[in-house]
Amino acid sequence: MTTDVRIEPVILQGRHVRLEPLSRAHLAGLTAAGREPRIWRWMPLDGSTPEGMAGIVDAALAAQTAGSEVPFVTVEQATGRVVGSTRYLALAPAHLRLEIGWTWIDPEMQRTAVNSEAKLLGLGHAFETLGLRRVEFKTDVLNEQSRAGILGIGAQFEGIFRKHMVMTGGRARDSAYYSVIDTEWPDVRAHLQARLARHTSEESSR
Repeated sequence: MTTDVRIEPVILQGRHVRLEPLSRAHLAGLTAAGREPRIWRWMPLDGSTPEGMAGIVDAALAAQTAGSEVPFVTVEQATGRVVGSTRYLALAPAHLRLEIGWTWIDPEMQRTAVNSEAKLLGLGHAFETLGLRRVEFKTDVLNEQSRAGILGIGAQFEGIFRKHMVMTGGRARDSAYYSVIDTEWPDVRAHLQARLARHTSEESSR
């Protein structure tokens, strides 16, 4: 199968959040946003220190240069503040699929319009602009909050990859896999739009 799908760096703009291509210029903002160790508990990396974050940024940029990932920073529109990061990875344009992962956000932005809109932008670009048929997600099988959050998007659970990753400290991580496919996207989009509207209303009434 051949396609002309090109999964490249792009700016994705919303009302509350902007996803923009990662660069070294974002390092200071990412370091400030990622300083909480709890962000990294379930990831096989640690960005809670300046050195750790610099390593993550360098690795992401190297993967982008190699053509295997497209990393974004998550920017709050109202303030211009960097509040997190996400990536397109496991790129398979010939098969019309990718994974959204390495996603993290400043804990104060969880369950906000910023977080909901970031998910809407990433998925919307994948399905509506790139024309993909499948978007994957994975998380540590022990991370119940993340697993509930992925299901809350509307993704479908597909199974467990056993001893899939080696965590800091050497623990063998089992990964839970999920996906959204193109035929499900209209319902997932409507759900995310409703959640975004709810968060926006709640935040404007404070």
